[in-house]
Amino acid sequence: MKKKPVKKILMIVCLSLLSFMIVFCVFVAIFWHNEISAILSIDRLVEAKEDNRSGPVYRMDVRGDYYFDEFIEQGGASNDGELIQFVVDNLTKGIIPIHMTPPDIGCSSFTCVDEDGTRYFGRNYDFDTSTAMIVRTNPGDGRYASISSVDLQFLGIKDGVPLDGIMQKFTCLAATYVPLDGINEAGVSCRIYMSYQGGEDAAVATDQNTDKPDLTSTTMLRLILDYAGSVDEAVALVRQYDLHDSANTSFHYMVADSTGRSAILEWVAATNETDTEGSRRVLKVYYNDEDAAIGEKEEADAFQYITNFIVTPGYYADAEEQKGLDRYDAIEQRINPDGGNPDGLMSKESALDVLEMVGRRRWEEQNEKSDSNSITVWSVLYDLTNKSVTWVSNEEFDNPDAVFTFDFSYLD
Repeated sequence: MKKKPVKKILMIVCLSLLSFMIVFCVFVAIFWHNEISAILSIDRLVEAKEDNRSGPVYRMDVRGDYYFDEFIEQGGASNDGELIQFVVDNLTKGIIPIHMTPPDIGCSSFTCVDEDGTRYFGRNYDFDTSTAMIVRTNPGDGRYASISSVDLQFLGIKDGVPLDGIMQKFTCLAATYVPLDGINEAGVSCRIYMSYQGGEDAAVATDQNTDKPDLTSTTMLRLILDYAGSVDEAVALVRQYDLHDSANTSFHYMVADSTGRSAILEWVAATNETDTEGSRRVLKVYYNDEDAAIGEKEEADAFQYITNFIVTPGYYADAEEQKGLDRYDAIEQRINPDGGNPDGLMSKESALDVLEMVGRRRWEEQNEKSDSNSITVWSVLYDLTNKSVTWVSNEEFDNPDAVFTFDFSYLD
């Protein structure tokens, strides 16, 4: 006679647990659906390779909001700590800790156009063995979808390790906040480059302190990708914010659009030897059709190019202080070797050849030079006219398994 009440109690307990699990799952689906969708979309495209010290490459799709509107509305962030706190509070709901540690990087970029009028923007990202990720977003609410490249070392995932753990994948939710280059569906592309400002001792971060709202290095790039429909709109957006570079180092930017317009954005004060107070720096903008101040060849060339040194005239007393000057000159000479190609006419294949030429493995071998940025982690050629991307992992231009093409068809 006593067994029936026991069975009834067990049934009630089981039903209660089941109800709790259903409610919990509904709660998670409501508040984490975008995040869960992004995590489930993570796909490995390239495995790590010991023979050339290359790390793995992943792709992640982020559909829906990632709270960037709220980030802008709160006034952005004036340092990495504030950015991390916002990301943790919103994207991981305060559960998953995230660390941002930007590395010491080198890069090269240029614009060009082919005979059909297709505009290209090429970029090499130079560092060391890294875990890379291509992030495709579709935020909606009037913001542009974008395709961007991320070095997951910026999120504390170091040494080119695979994303084997769920905690690492949760950390990748913050990848939307740390793009290093990208293109949006309007045909606007932007990327950042380390500029090594601050004199002989150590780099000094730009740290403006006016009454404007604040952005860090990579969130400035995210601002452009999400909201800018042209180079002029990008520059206008940037002028509305104080820049606070990440990880006690300094960056400059280049932005281009499908019309052929491009611009280099730098924050400078005085000269390299005295530019040691980041709060004193002001924004300088050099458009591709208004860059005579930089030099005679820049004035003559309709295309633009950039590496890691500041192009602002008079900034350096010694050419040896201009990191990446050799690659800067090599790019210009390859595109316009005799002064007869000032428009930068070049096929897609030739543009990829330029990226391959200044890839760090080949560059160091041919020029007998070496530094800490001994690998080109990725090379990317953005087609600004057709809004597509050719992405090459670790200088493997001749390996079809390491070359990828992306476009915005995923929006369909």
